[in-house]
Amino acid sequence: MVPEIRTIIADDENLARQKLRILLAAEPGLRIVAECKNGRETLEALQAYRPDMLMLDVQMPDVDGFELLKCVPSEQMPIVIFTTAYDQYAIRAFEAHALDYLLKPFDRERLHRALERARTELLKSSDPEFTKRLLALLTDAKPAARPEQRLVIKAAGRVVFLDVEEIEWIEAAANYVRLYAGKESYLLRGSIGRIAERLDPAQFVRIHRSTIVNVRRIRELQPCNSGEFMVILRNGKELSGSRGYRSMLQDLIEKTPLC
Repeated sequence: MVPEIRTIIADDENLARQKLRILLAAEPGLRIVAECKNGRETLEALQAYRPDMLMLDVQMPDVDGFELLKCVPSEQMPIVIFTTAYDQYAIRAFEAHALDYLLKPFDRERLHRALERARTELLKSSDPEFTKRLLALLTDAKPAARPEQRLVIKAAGRVVFLDVEEIEWIEAAANYVRLYAGKESYLLRGSIGRIAERLDPAQFVRIHRSTIVNVRRIRELQPCNSGEFMVILRNGKELSGSRGYRSMLQDLIEKTPLC
C-alpha cells in the first residue's frame, strides 16, 4: 500500500488554499508538505519536497500552471490535479498529462474521487509487478456473478416480478433506488452500486454516479459542455451523463447492437 500521499497546494487565493486544506485534512493517508501562492514558490517547493501530488491552480500571478509544469523535469513530476474556476483549460490540462481537473467550486465527494485515482496511480507505480499479481489473484478468486433476469419487488402490498428487460433507467434516491419501467416505477432499498452488480453489464451502464441506463432503450446521445452529455431515451426522457462515465457508455454502445 502507499503509506501516504505527500502533497503540495499551489493557489494564489488564500481562501481557496484554506478550503482545500480543510477538505484534504479529512482524507486518510495524505499529508500537506507545502502551500504556495505563486509559481516561484511552487517550483522551489517541488524541488525541496519532491511530493507525490501537486494540487495546482491554473491562473497564478507570475506564471500559469501550464508554464510551471514545463519547468519541472519529467523524473521529478508528481501526480498533478488542476483546480480552477475556468472550464476552458480542461483539454490543455489533460494534454499536460494531468490526472484530473477539478472545477471550482468542487465538493468533498468530487475531490475524494480524484484522490482515489491518485492512490491507484501511486500504487501502480510503487510496485507494478505486485499490483499485477494482486489484480490477477482477485480476478481468479471472485467468480463471475450471473446477472439476474428478474427482480422480485414488494410494492404497495403487492409482490411484482419485474423482468430486467423492462427497466429503462434507474436513479439513486437516498438509501433507495428507483426503477423506471414504462409508466411504472418501483422503489427498492439499497445502493445504486449494489443494484448495478445484479444487472448485466453488457446491457446496463452507469452514466452518472446516481443514474444507470438500459442501453437498449437509448434513442440518441447529445454532447454538452465540459465533456458531459445528454442521454435521450426512446420515451423522450432526458438523462444527464457526467464526463467520468462517458467512455464506459461509448465502449458499451460500440459492442452492443441497439434495437
